[in-house]
Amino acid sequence: MHLELVKLEKVFNPSILTKIHDPLLAQYQIELWMKRDDLLHPVISGNKWRKLKYILDHALSVGANTLISMGGAYSNHLHALAYAGKVLGLKTIGLVRGEQPEILTPTLQDMTKWGMSLEFVSRTEYRQLRRYKNWHDLPGLKPWQYWLPEGGAQTLALKGVGELVTEVEIPYDTICVPCGTGTTLAGIIEAVPEQTSVLGFAALKNAGFLTEEVRSVLSQSCNNWQINLDYHFGGFAKINAGLNAFIEDFELKTTIPLEPIYTGKMMYAVYDLIKKHYFRPGQRIIAVHTGGLQGKRGFS
Repeated sequence: MHLELVKLEKVFNPSILTKIHDPLLAQYQIELWMKRDDLLHPVISGNKWRKLKYILDHALSVGANTLISMGGAYSNHLHALAYAGKVLGLKTIGLVRGEQPEILTPTLQDMTKWGMSLEFVSRTEYRQLRRYKNWHDLPGLKPWQYWLPEGGAQTLALKGVGELVTEVEIPYDTICVPCGTGTTLAGIIEAVPEQTSVLGFAALKNAGFLTEEVRSVLSQSCNNWQINLDYHFGGFAKINAGLNAFIEDFELKTTIPLEPIYTGKMMYAVYDLIKKHYFRPGQRIIAVHTGGLQGKRGFS
């Protein structure tokens, strides 16, 4: 790995496993732990770093000096990419979905502060950008420019996500993860023991397509995983009073911060499924905190 990335990773904090103590869990005889990837770094936290790590290494190895990617106005991915580009001395360009707002979101303000050039594209153009999957696929790309698809959804991302799994040193029955593009889920599926169940929770509505997206990037056929589509709360970044109340109660009980876009929805789902006896008594569950707490600012 390039020296610049080694230096960056050295300032990271450990991603610890935290046991969740809650009388409800004892009542249903479930042991729940959280993999605290939110603790890795104040900005490049969670699955953002996991996915970017080897992509950035590859970009440096091919001599790229400009990183181009896409995301929304609250994108954790673009936010992390802008910061990483600043630290590594790489130019960054963010293709942002929708019209430019009169006042930039806090996320976009950070990205601009870190030197990312923002280009706002129509929703139609944005959907078309999703067709370009590989680092050299974007039409008109210059030799020194490097393309990252939405959310960093590249095969190289799976390698970084897989390292998360190797850090879990206790046996477990099920590992749960929120899903945006499905890349983090795919990396976990590739890395877990075959007998382990992997459960993804879609953060967006009408996400049935994610199953095929995940299947397409797996190196071999696996039958130990599924994506739950029932806890999107009306769509991506949509929330309601019930979700907010759950997050407040969870944070009060555990002191673990959640954001309502990804990890908050997943934890609500896990608790709801426990109460519905989805998990067998005696099971040990690992829930992955994918970070992205900066996105919470849009809901405060």
